[in-house]
Amino acid sequence: MKKKEAKKKIQWQQYIAVAIFMLIGGVCGVLMAQYVGKNVQPDTFIGVELFSLACLFLGMYVAIFIQLIIHEAGHLVFGLVSGYKFSSFRIFSFMWVKENEKVRLRRLSIAGTGGQCLMSPPDMKDGKIPLVLYNLGGSLMNVIASVVFFVLYIVTKNIPLLPVILLMCAIIGVAIAIMNGVPMRLGTVDNDGYNAFSLTRNNDAMRSFWIQMKVNEQLAKGMRLKDMPDEWFTVPSDEAMKNSMVVVMGVFACNRLMDQQDFQEADKLMKHIMDIDSGMVGLHRSLMVCDRMYIEMISENRKEIIDEILTKEQKQFMKQMKKFPSVLRTEYVLALLHDKDDAKAEQIKALFEKCAKSYPYQNDVISERELMDIAKAARL
Repeated sequence: MKKKEAKKKIQWQQYIAVAIFMLIGGVCGVLMAQYVGKNVQPDTFIGVELFSLACLFLGMYVAIFIQLIIHEAGHLVFGLVSGYKFSSFRIFSFMWVKENEKVRLRRLSIAGTGGQCLMSPPDMKDGKIPLVLYNLGGSLMNVIASVVFFVLYIVTKNIPLLPVILLMCAIIGVAIAIMNGVPMRLGTVDNDGYNAFSLTRNNDAMRSFWIQMKVNEQLAKGMRLKDMPDEWFTVPSDEAMKNSMVVVMGVFACNRLMDQQDFQEADKLMKHIMDIDSGMVGLHRSLMVCDRMYIEMISENRKEIIDEILTKEQKQFMKQMKKFPSVLRTEYVLALLHDKDDAKAEQIKALFEKCAKSYPYQNDVISERELMDIAKAARL
């Protein structure tokens, strides 16, 4: 019953998010129509009207892109102010990662996110670290930028097209600030406001957040999960894992067991976490399903079990994350062991190798290659 109630709550929050963006789209549409209505005369060549609309539509998408950059820059700026150090900065699938004191461009897409700024945290003092400014810095920067764009809108009213684009920048900035600053669970991920709210109320969640940042820091340095400190992967109690930040420690423990190739323990723990009433986000749950399918296929490989796990929702998720290493590994094994289609499996493996070249964490790539080799050996 509690799981159903939680799922309904998340769905309503998703509907609110969609409603906000529909409202913003409607407002931008009205602004465009008003501009064309006031500035394009009835006897004007229709090409001028279409050109104006095209410029405004392009301006709207540019405004979204600008505000996304501003949002992630806000996390970076307020993170640096709070004592954090740069680790990675991603906009859409373009990711700049600090590797061996050099910043390199990589590619990574994560469903449900337009960007992400990850940083190395300062040391914990008395079990605490500064976290509110880092988590809410993106929304704060969007609000500041929106004020600036609105002022520019006022002072540029006599310039063609530009004022409308600036006003859309201001409106979109406020929308992004609300979407990320007001605590909500948005399907595959929790937003910044939800994370900040969760962290400030729970010391275990705060420590979990610190460990997540440290794990990411070590991944960027080339260390595999199996080689990281054991104490970072202690599985919390079932009660503690009701918190969305704390349950990530359980997820990391599963990932580490997969890297250690302890598949029996990994499957046992994943099943347990998926069965209990936890705060696990959709992204981690769906990736966990991929790992459980993999374990089933290299062991008993029961077709009915795989068909049951591979739901419509899971297929949709895997399509959205089609260039993610563990998803590609799962697709490869599905083709190899479930469908018995060697040609398709080789095509997926080729795509894996192509995506691997620009993937930010090469240690993960090595781990996934090993898992694919195990599956290939099982085929023989």
